[in-house]
Amino acid sequence: MSKINIIPIFVPHLGCPNDCVFCNQKKIAQASTDVDKSFVKDRIEEYLSYFKDKTNTEIAFYGGSFTAIDRDIQNSLLQVAKEYKEAGKVKSIRLSTRPDCIDEKILENLKDHLVDTIELGVQSLDEKVLELSKRGHNASCVYQASQMIKDFGFNLGLQQMLGLPGDSKESCYYTACEFKKIGPKFVRIYPSLVIKQTSMEKDYKAGKYKPISFDETIEISKELVKFYELNGIEVIRLGLQPTENIQLGKDVVAGPFHPSIRQFVDGEIFYDIIYNFLKDKNITKEEVTIFASNKNISNISGQKSAIKKRLINNLKLKNLRLTYKDLDENHLILSYKDKIEEIDIRKLIKTEIVCD
Repeated sequence: MSKINIIPIFVPHLGCPNDCVFCNQKKIAQASTDVDKSFVKDRIEEYLSYFKDKTNTEIAFYGGSFTAIDRDIQNSLLQVAKEYKEAGKVKSIRLSTRPDCIDEKILENLKDHLVDTIELGVQSLDEKVLELSKRGHNASCVYQASQMIKDFGFNLGLQQMLGLPGDSKESCYYTACEFKKIGPKFVRIYPSLVIKQTSMEKDYKAGKYKPISFDETIEISKELVKFYELNGIEVIRLGLQPTENIQLGKDVVAGPFHPSIRQFVDGEIFYDIIYNFLKDKNITKEEVTIFASNKNISNISGQKSAIKKRLINNLKLKNLRLTYKDLDENHLILSYKDKIEEIDIRKLIKTEIVCD
């Protein structure tokens, strides 16, 4: 997916029919007042002034459950976005909502307002996890809503959470397999955080809920990212967007929070690929140079060069050099023992997730 300039418009908790154990939308969205069409217009103009390249700009309504808002309010907000799209000032419109807030009339209205993409906050397809998280719906409505969205011609995005009450590695993998069957265009993965003023915070303080650890988050996320990418489903976000308040010690009480969690996950994926490639070729006690894009160099190096150091230590390499080369992000060039090999990363990715 090419770089998209996002104009984020948060609609905090408006219309949401449910209070999930993990959710305090006002904290997540950093807002407590309702938005109106004037706010939307001002927000769009503000962000358009920031973007040098406006050819791929998207208005995104985040937070709450957009399609559960009063229809008149929905339409007043969407009408502003529609006018900007019709004028060619933005390319697309996106919104997020709950699976049980989708029906044919809702989708017809969104189509009339030129919405392109609908994200469903699914979180899990394990019935036990849904119940313990007090989602207020079962798994079947996720399949129904997803199919309707696709049938109407919208782009479908699905959101998955890790570490919810009753969750496990197996249930996370099960959800991934079910997502594959549904066939979204993209997914977001959010490790569960304990946020202030939520039911989860009460359970955490009472010892009834234990957050998923950071290491387990990285291990599960690594397999999910590989699985989705292998099946043509882009992971467009991993981890909650850090804000002034979404930080440990502020509104985040506990949980696997890190502002660069995606880099940790991508680093582990690259470690596995490069380690297995060199080990299979019996490349140890050698000098190795890896040519890659800047982004891949950063991932291969890892936080504080941790991935690079592990590769050197575990393969007993004399040295490992990381050098920039104008390559796409799916390819690396490795130089060792007077040999130069270009590798396609996608062909070397393996995942432990096996679907029935």
